[in-house]
Amino acid sequence: MHTVTIADFTLGEGRLAFIAGPCVIESKTLTLEVAHALKAYAVELQVPLIFKASFDKANRTSVTSFRGPGLNQGLEILALVKEEVGLPVLSDIHETAQAIPAAQVLDVLQIPAFLCRQTDLIEAAAHTGKPLNIKKGQFLAPWDMAQAAAKAAKAGNTSLLLTERGVLFGYNNLVVDFRSLPLMRRLGFPVVMDVTHSVQLPGGQGSCSGGDRQFIPHLARAAVAVGVDAVFMEVHPNPDKALCDGPNSLPLHEVPRLWRQLLDIQALRKHWEEG
Repeated sequence: MHTVTIADFTLGEGRLAFIAGPCVIESKTLTLEVAHALKAYAVELQVPLIFKASFDKANRTSVTSFRGPGLNQGLEILALVKEEVGLPVLSDIHETAQAIPAAQVLDVLQIPAFLCRQTDLIEAAAHTGKPLNIKKGQFLAPWDMAQAAAKAAKAGNTSLLLTERGVLFGYNNLVVDFRSLPLMRRLGFPVVMDVTHSVQLPGGQGSCSGGDRQFIPHLARAAVAVGVDAVFMEVHPNPDKALCDGPNSLPLHEVPRLWRQLLDIQALRKHWEEG
C-alpha cells in the first residue's frame, strides 16, 4: 500500500482524515470563514484536515452558472487559507496549463471525475510532484481506476488518492456501490469517499444540479464502516444560498457531530479488524 504524506500527516496508515470546504470559492471572506471554522473543529477533534474549494468549476451544467474567481485570484485566496489558517489546501484543475501554477500553492491537485481519463491532464499534474486526488468517473467501474493510477505512476508520481463519488444510475441520479471502496483500495492507494457529490442529482434541476443532503450522514457512516482513508465533504454556512452544489452540501454547523460519529465508527472498525 502506497502512503501519501500531506503537510504533517500521512494517509494510508489507518488514521481517518477529512477533506472539506465549500464547493467553489465564492469570496475571500466566506472562504476564510469556513476555513477557520473547520480548523477549529479539526483541532478540537484532533483529526487531519485538508481544506477544499474550487477556483473554477469548469463543468457546470449551464453556461450561466457561477464558476468561481478563476485561477489567479482563486489561488491567492487559497494561499491565504494556508498562511492565515494553517491548513493544507486542495483544488481541482481542468487544463494542463493550470498544473504548474496550481502546484505552487496547492498541497493536493485534484483531477475531476469527468476528466479522470484525460491522459495529458493526469500526466501534467503528476509531473508537478504534488499528491493527486483522482476522482473516479461516474461512468467507470472501480477497477478501471487502475488505468488512471498507471498514467500518474508512469509519469513518476505514486502519491495518489482515489475517490469514489457515485455512479450514474438512470437519469439525473447517482448510486454508490460500497464494494468499490475495497476494490479500489486493492489497487494499492489510499481511498477517499466523497459523500456529498454522491448525493448529487446531476442536472436534476434543469439548468443546474440538484441533490439530497439528508443522506450525507448515512453514506459517510457506511463508508467509514466499510473502510476508507478519508471522507470528502462539501460544506457551507448556508447551503440554500450557496452559489454551487448547495443541495448536496452539508451545513457547516453539522460538521462536528458527524465527524464525531465517524471517528467512533472508525475506532470500532479498527477494533473489529484487530479482533
